[in-house]
Amino acid sequence: MNQFWENAYIQIAAYYSVVILCLVVFLALFEMVTKYKNWEEIKNGNLAVAMATGGKIFGVANIFRHTIENHNSLLAMIGWGIYGFLLLIISYFIFEFLTPKFKIDEEIQNDNRAVGLISMVISIGLSFVIGAGIS
Repeated sequence: MNQFWENAYIQIAAYYSVVILCLVVFLALFEMVTKYKNWEEIKNGNLAVAMATGGKIFGVANIFRHTIENHNSLLAMIGWGIYGFLLLIISYFIFEFLTPKFKIDEEIQNDNRAVGLISMVISIGLSFVIGAGIS
């Protein structure tokens, strides 16, 4: 049975499956944190929400990329991925706190593309920092 789990194809499929599952869960958690409905806004053509959500997807995937590269077990990968996700979601609250002149959620919901772009870049940029820390 150990040879089964040591097969590179099986390992890749396992990592892929777990990351997809975690990504779905994390996106659901992000949606609970925001005041708008991500997929409904994207369906309606809200580019700011699409950019912010895309940045979160990229950020989470990038964090998991680092965890896969640097940890040998599926459980370690999941644990570090969850930790990285928590840091990424904390950064969202810090972004909201550091912009007291306007509400990030409201601006993104109103399709303010400048705010959506900054939100995307923050998620992507900090995912590299988080990933380096995980390494």
